[in-house]
Amino acid sequence: MSLAEILAECGFSFEKRFGQNFITDANLLDSIVQSADIEGKTVLEIGAGAGTLTRALAKRAKRVISYEIDKNLAPVLQRTLAGAEDKAEVVFCDIMKESDEELDRRLGGEYCLVANLPYYITTPVIMRFLERVHKPQSLTVMVQKEVGERLVAAPGSAEYGAVTAAVALEGKAEITRIVPRTMFTPRPNVDSCVVKITRHDKYAAVDKPLVKKFIRAAFAMRRKTLANNLCSAFAWQRERAEELLQACGFDVRVRGERLSVDDFVKMAEMSKRL
Repeated sequence: MSLAEILAECGFSFEKRFGQNFITDANLLDSIVQSADIEGKTVLEIGAGAGTLTRALAKRAKRVISYEIDKNLAPVLQRTLAGAEDKAEVVFCDIMKESDEELDRRLGGEYCLVANLPYYITTPVIMRFLERVHKPQSLTVMVQKEVGERLVAAPGSAEYGAVTAAVALEGKAEITRIVPRTMFTPRPNVDSCVVKITRHDKYAAVDKPLVKKFIRAAFAMRRKTLANNLCSAFAWQRERAEELLQACGFDVRVRGERLSVDDFVKMAEMSKRL
């Protein structure tokens, strides 16, 4: 039975407020699972949806803990996950309201995150899991194409922003596949892409809260120079801001979007010595 038939039999109606767009293409599902590299691992899935990706994950993973906000999907998931109950557990809860303690209890150790994320929750979810104590080994997320391009953007590009640098502080992001809007049910108004963020410990020893403060300051007002933004964010005199930039080897007229995450780390560390 097709997914459309299952949805109809269960009397399911799409909730626009949840940004629901389901995937049915078997090749796409296999591609996402392969990109995630979850063989024999515990997977935290955010957004079970109709369960098509959940089921594909359960075939390869040790187990899947899938969070779903829409309880109306319960009868659909009973059908689509039939036979996979020993590997897949669905938790009907808003992931952003779940406590870290409860998450850790359910996950029980190391895990990978996989999600098909609606636009409104993309950045909050990614940053929550990159910044929590027990971080996932990797994050493989389906996001709008424009959002994915921001996550992997190079310094100096129009797409590069605070979230790009904040993600780079915790891991390496790459687009593994472009997904046209025609591959979703219902069809969204934009194309999507799969982004994989592989965590690294390159900056484990640095003062990350301070680095993030510099990142936020740099992009607070994009049309202003970095020196001006630093003065506003740290309540500095201009001389102090320019002294820091010069000590780091930067032009005093540089704008924040020109700096890489390495540059922000350098600036944060230098600020402690001046």
